[in-house]
Amino acid sequence: MSTQPIYTATLTTGSLKPRESRVVAGLLLEGVSEAEWKSAIQEKNILQTRAPASSLTLARLLRARLECFDGPLWLMVRDGDKLLATQALLACSVKQSALLRDFMNLALRDEYRMFRPSLAPAVWSSFLDGCRSRDPAMPEWSESTRDRLRSTVYQILAQAGYLADTSSRTLKPVTIIPQLTAYLQEKGEHQLLRCLQLP
Repeated sequence: MSTQPIYTATLTTGSLKPRESRVVAGLLLEGVSEAEWKSAIQEKNILQTRAPASSLTLARLLRARLECFDGPLWLMVRDGDKLLATQALLACSVKQSALLRDFMNLALRDEYRMFRPSLAPAVWSSFLDGCRSRDPAMPEWSESTRDRLRSTVYQILAQAGYLADTSSRTLKPVTIIPQLTAYLQEKGEHQLLRCLQLP
């Protein structure tokens, strides 16, 4: 019997995508049917992508992320200010992606604890090399896929404020908004919350 990998490359589809995620959260809150969903994404192109196929792929990713949680979080994404919406989307991404979650928990946390001023290039490579011991079923990714994953993870961390930008990769302190903290505590997501609360 084959074992499903813990680590996947789904993150390469997109970073947090706050504008598009607000739109998808709105559809979920409206409870649209599958036909209405397909019409909005493909025919009306409400995500404003260049190609219908890209729109469907992106919409599928964002929906899967958001559906890790429920209506109260979707409201934070759709109606919250930029910081709240971004942090809520990060929570969704961390919940969905073991790769992102473990990178923050294992690699990024250590960088904060050692008071590193920035994230060294070797941190990502070292983390990925160590993933196979935790997940023997992990795919053999090409260098280009490894690079795309790193790029997406760093974009997510920069969007959420942990990195000043993706060039300098300067580490910054982040405080999770109390509204999101309370929601995650209520859901029993203590490990996820700890992941967000670095170091």
